[in-house]
Formats: sequence, structure tokens, C-alpha cells
Amino acid sequence: MPDSDILFRKIAGTPCDPVTGSGCTGERVAVIRPGSGDTVYVPRSMTADVRYSGSLASADDFDRLRICHDFEFWAVTCCNIRDKNTGSVIPFRLNAPQRYVVSMFEEDRLAERPLRFIMLKARQWGGSTLVQMYMAWIQCTQRCNWNSLICAHVKDTSAIIRGMYSDMLAMYPRHLWMGGEGSEPSFRGFERAINVREINGRGCRVTVGSSENHEAVRGADFAMAHLSEVAFWADTPQRTPRQLVRAVCGSVNIAPLTLIVMESTANGVGNYFHSEWLRACAGTSDKRPVFIPWYYISIYSTPVDDPEALIGSLDDYERELMDRYGCSLEQVNWYHRRRREYPDHAMMQAEYPTDPVEAFTHSGYQVFAPEHIERLRSKCAEPVVRGDMTGPVITGPRALHTLRFTPSAAGNLSVWKLPVNNAADYN
Repeated sequence: MPDSDILFRKIAGTPCDPVTGSGCTGERVAVIRPGSGDTVYVPRSMTADVRYSGSLASADDFDRLRICHDFEFWAVTCCNIRDKNTGSVIPFRLNAPQRYVVSMFEEDRLAERPLRFIMLKARQWGGSTLVQMYMAWIQCTQRCNWNSLICAHVKDTSAIIRGMYSDMLAMYPRHLWMGGEGSEPSFRGFERAINVREINGRGCRVTVGSSENHEAVRGADFAMAHLSEVAFWADTPQRTPRQLVRAVCGSVNIAPLTLIVMESTANGVGNYFHSEWLRACAGTSDKRPVFIPWYYISIYSTPVDDPEALIGSLDDYERELMDRYGCSLEQVNWYHRRRREYPDHAMMQAEYPTDPVEAFTHSGYQVFAPEHIERLRSKCAEPVVRGDMTGPVITGPRALHTLRFTPSAAGNLSVWKLPVNNAADYN
């Protein structure tokens, strides 16, 4: 079983109550909440805060301090979202995959490391919602004048993500709002800018942009960036994802509470998002890779009427789901049934990947068989040297003799094997 699965199952298997703090993320201590006299479990960082003794004067003072240290408590107390299944507005109570990701966010935040993540998304677990609400928590409780960017493949998607933020502010508890005196939790316009809103009383700006318009995000001062559906960003000679990410991330300092999350569903191999995922997995990127497989998501499970008959109908792949990944029979039953809706297994793997390789190789448009590509990829290596060809350009039989190879880490020419006769001679 992968190490990530072991951590996830530990988190998912722990009963959690975000109101009392029992079973929630991080190291917690039991204290008595003033006013109610209830025992609650708060992050240890809260009791170490110099404001802690003063917060014991009233329940509101206690809760105001707690929301600064306890994201899960803030989410269920201050943050309301629209349920996808019913359309009703409900408190934001984190599900198991969201708690798993938050455990990594909080690990880096408490260690005062910059938060840098690349997230390969499955569907129907609320990854984009989590990222946006975590950024909102930082802007509403941790920092003033802490600007953020939401950038998706198209502007409408960015606007929808910011819309979640607007809805949250509209229902934010007034007695817990930490804005300036007389301010209300809401957005207001900023300098007549169409794409920018400012949070009342916090001075934090939230900008929306898209991969279709690089100029809209250039030159801004961002402390956080939510880059959504990066695998689908426009990639043309005039506009590339690499250029846009460089423009955005170049404005984000390497400092505590700064955040960059690059997330997407897979869209084939060889694109910018896939390359960045491979770099993160190899440890050569600043980002931590996060993947949520289908079996982390609780709705993907179906009761089993006849266990013996089901087991007898499974193929080798489905048996491996239990043996290697620890899937329950109910989860395998769901997979077995859903798989019958697709004409081939590859289509099922594209929609509901079990591992990152499936997510990438069975999505997008494939010319060659995925298993052949992965076999070749396993033997890939970094070039021996990078550089550029420099020198005067002439025509004629000796045209190449005037060019010289100049090593450079940023060069456009990659060399995997140097000349045999004189490996030290690049010319």
C-alpha cells in the first residue's frame, strides 16, 4: 500500500468533530471553553499565543482567537458553501480527502515554510473549494493586505471560484469578523478594476484572470495564487503556461503564509502540467505533489448483496484494487459496476484514475499505447549538458565550422551524449 494511502486511511479512520476539535488536524490540547464550560480540543499553537489568557474573558473572544489557529473550526463556523447534490447552503465541514490535503497545508504553515503544491485532481471531492477557502482563511484571519490571484483556463471559471468567496463573505458571522471597526464581511470594488475586488476591513485584494489573457495578471503584487485547471491552459507560440506561471509566481515572495497551488484534472501527457507533476514527483520542483484517487472519495462505494459472486466476477485488475490499494469490497463493487458503462477500461481509468500514471496516460488524445509510452519514460534521463550554438552564421560547405556550443543551464539545446573522440570538446 502506498505511503500516501497509509496517511489518508489514518486521517479518514479517525472520528472528527470540527466544532469540538476532537480528531482534527494537528497537535491539540483539551481546554475549557469560557461561557459554555464545554471541553474543546484546540491547536497547541493557540494556547501558546500571547493573546490566549485574554481570550478566556468571553466565548466570543475565545472563538475569535481560535479561528486564527484552527482552520477546520473556522470552516465549519464561519464558512458556508452550496452543496453540489442538494443545492442547499451548508457549513463547510471538511470531508476525508480535504482533511488529508489540509494536513499537508498545515504541516508547512506551522513550520513557517511557503506553501507550494501541485494537485492532480479527481472529481467530486471539492479540491478547488478547499484551496479557495484556505486562501480565504488566511486573508480573513492571518494577514491584512495579503493579495491573491485566481487564474483558470477561462475567465468564467475563475469568476465561479471567486463567487464561492463572495457567498462565504455574505454569510460570515458578524460577531467573528476581524475587519476594521464598522466594516462588514463583503467585497468592494477596487480602483474601478473589473477583475479585482477588495475585502472590506482587511485590505486584501482578490484578482481573477485566465490563461487567455496574460496581461491581466502582470505587474500585480500577489502573496497567494490559485492556478486552476492548468492542464487545459492555452499553449500557443504567443501564450504558454510557462510564461504565465513565471509572471505570476515571480511576484510571490518565498516567505511564510505565501501560497501557490497549481491544480488540474489530467489532460494527457507531455503538456506543461504533466511536466511540472513529474518534476514535483522527482523532487526537483518547489512544489509538493498531491493526488486524490477515486477510492479516497466516499461516494464511490456500493453495498454488496452477494460477496462470493462478486469476488468470482472480478478480473486481475479489480483484485489488485483490494490486494495492493486496500480497497473495500464495497468500493470494488462500485468500480466493477461503473466500469461496465464504458466500452473499454482505458475510458474508465481516465475518468476515475487509481494512480497518477492512469490519470495522465488515459486522458487527452493518445497516438501510441500508454503502456509503451510509460515503458520508454522509465528509461528517460536528464541531458548531460544544456547550452546554445553561438558564432557567426555563414553559408557554404563550412557553415557549421563557425558555430560553437556554449554550455548554459538555460540553453535551448540539450545534449544527451558528448562526442566520442573528445568528450571535453563541445565544438
